Amino acid sequence: MEKKTIDDIINKAGEYLKNPKNIQLIRDAYEVAKVKHEGQYRKSHDPYIQHPLEVAYMLAELRVAPTTIMAGLLHDVLEDTETSREELIEKFGIDVVNIVDGVTKIGQLKYMTKEKALARTHQKILLAMAKDIRVVLVKIVDRVHNMRTLQYQTPDKQIKIAKETMDLYAPLAHRLGMYRMKAELEDISFKYLEPLEYNRIRKLIKSQKAVREEDIGRMQNRIEEVLKNNNIKNYEITGRLKNIYSVCKKMRQKDLEFDQIYDLMALRILVLTIEDCYHVLGLIHGEWAPLPLRFKDYIATPKPNLYQSLHTTVVGLNGKIYEIQIRTYEMDEIAEYGIAAHWAYKEENKAYSPEKEQLEIAAKLRWYKELLTYAEIGESEDSDPLDNIRDDIFSANVYVFTPKGDVLDFPNGSTPLDFAYRIHTEVGNRTVGAIVNGKIVPLTYKLKTGDVVEIKTSNNFNGPSESWLKIVKTNHAKHKIISVLNKRRREFLISKGKEDFERVCKSENYPLLKLDDKMIASLFSKYGINNSEDLYVEIGKGTISAKGSAHRIYGKTEKFDEEALVKQYSEEPETPAAKKTANEWGIIVEGVDRAQIKLAACCYPVLGDDIVGYVSKSHGIVVHRYECHNIRNAEKERFIDVIWDSEFDKKPYESLIYILSFDRKNIVAEFINMLNSFNLTIKSISSAKNRDGDLLTKIKLTIPHVDVLNNAIINVHKISDVYSIERVIR
Repeated sequence: MEKKTIDDIINKAGEYLKNPKNIQLIRDAYEVAKVKHEGQYRKSHDPYIQHPLEVAYMLAELRVAPTTIMAGLLHDVLEDTETSREELIEKFGIDVVNIVDGVTKIGQLKYMTKEKALARTHQKILLAMAKDIRVVLVKIVDRVHNMRTLQYQTPDKQIKIAKETMDLYAPLAHRLGMYRMKAELEDISFKYLEPLEYNRIRKLIKSQKAVREEDIGRMQNRIEEVLKNNNIKNYEITGRLKNIYSVCKKMRQKDLEFDQIYDLMALRILVLTIEDCYHVLGLIHGEWAPLPLRFKDYIATPKPNLYQSLHTTVVGLNGKIYEIQIRTYEMDEIAEYGIAAHWAYKEENKAYSPEKEQLEIAAKLRWYKELLTYAEIGESEDSDPLDNIRDDIFSANVYVFTPKGDVLDFPNGSTPLDFAYRIHTEVGNRTVGAIVNGKIVPLTYKLKTGDVVEIKTSNNFNGPSESWLKIVKTNHAKHKIISVLNKRRREFLISKGKEDFERVCKSENYPLLKLDDKMIASLFSKYGINNSEDLYVEIGKGTISAKGSAHRIYGKTEKFDEEALVKQYSEEPETPAAKKTANEWGIIVEGVDRAQIKLAACCYPVLGDDIVGYVSKSHGIVVHRYECHNIRNAEKERFIDVIWDSEFDKKPYESLIYILSFDRKNIVAEFINMLNSFNLTIKSISSAKNRDGDLLTKIKLTIPHVDVLNNAIINVHKISDVYSIERVIR
């Protein structure tokens, strides 16, 4: 195969890129890649730059945007050279670098092939990482060229790479409708995984190739006569033979011999319109008898990867079996190139942006919705390995690795402390630092999919503090931290209460005796005190009097101060939540009882948000969301730590969201229907077009918790033609 050059890429891209600026950007990316890979060689002894050139050429064949071709040229620069992310951003911008970064991270996944579940896990990871489909596209093309040069790897590596390709990349190419690349990946993988079976089937196909091609030629000529006699114009007929692996797969799945495979001989008829498709189908069935149960209408019911075609199998000339596919030229382009056929870059599109490009693909492909129900070969262990990933992708989960390569998933926004507590409670309690991808990071670092996380612990560390509650994201970690804090506070109160009690005993000349739990329970159980530790805790908290307790224990009932003992009790002990919250919003200010709290009207904090308090001059403590830009330049000394009471659930909170979408019929009604399915109330809604002609919808909601809001936003984002959703900060 002839090796590609930068001129080949420019010529191919020049077929659809007419703006000299775009061509120059591609040349610039090539020059940088060439310099960075200078002196590097592949196992084939080719200069390393040859690989990015081949990848970029295949991308240009798919008519992708200039940024994607540039990413193809640069896709190994971050991983295999000393180039920094910042340097690339400065030269080519964040959009190109994000694609390169995504491809790099996918390449760093520690893929293991011991069991099928691992293939599922890695596909989830890849998809969750690659919210930008261009990352998957570049990676699949990258894998195609690597497979073409697999002969230069050691036998062990050949098996490992082929297995990974068969389990992961070929199915992804298929799900994205990229038939040509899927077939090539399968055949090369099959060649290395099962060389004997590969060669057996290859020889069978080759031995009958001449005869079958002659049969296909005769059938093709006869079909042309039928179409011409019925005034069908602008058609094209081609013959094809199935790829080697698909023949093997069909033989195994249906327990067939080679001679029983009906669609080894196939003809494809391309026409201009859908009406022509059905007209031609009728002519074919009128000429030759179709086989029962072998007709499929993928035009009326397309596959989730957008594949459309009519399939029929007929008894053709000389009683031989032929599969015939009938489709339009546009359908054929989609069938061959998958999502890329819908992704053809148009320079005249002034509204182009990576986000809109992504939404256009998702809307046309219906990938995010219909992939979930796609099942080509039914249940069992061969069922779609991407089943049941709706929550994984749409709840914006991140997937991270332990140093041993195990995969753990976390909610978006989780930190190394969440990771530590997932490993073990004591690991979390003893955490003193974190290393992510080999670099020390702060405990506030937000985990990203593909991160390899290592936790540093110390037995001399005193454990979590109140501030950790604002760092962690998961309820599991919060509960563990609260448990430690409560235990620590209890130990402090026991120590303080015991000290106060013994001081009173000394001043009253009472002997210091070890208190008996049964005696304590008999004297104080009606106040919820059942042992000596409980007594010390209440004395330490100041809820009962140390002197009154001592008088009662030592029998001096005439001195017992009943009022002092029960001054903080009514009929029963006060619940911790009732004592610590003491405000209508469920916000705790450590050390301040009944603080005057006001929620900021600029950022609409909601129970569960990361928050900070700001001591104002006239409104008490104003609580803002952490990301509120209105507090960035505020006086630092006025900030105060505040946290939500995790048991508080009485108050609905207001929030304002803006939805930017394509202006189409009934889209606002879809927003309303989706939101009404959640535990929230729509207070007001308004929509108007912006200067770009898109629809901006403003919705004010009341909600009980930020998790409800986040879940609602995630699901509204699934509605077709939604560009973006944001919580408003005024």
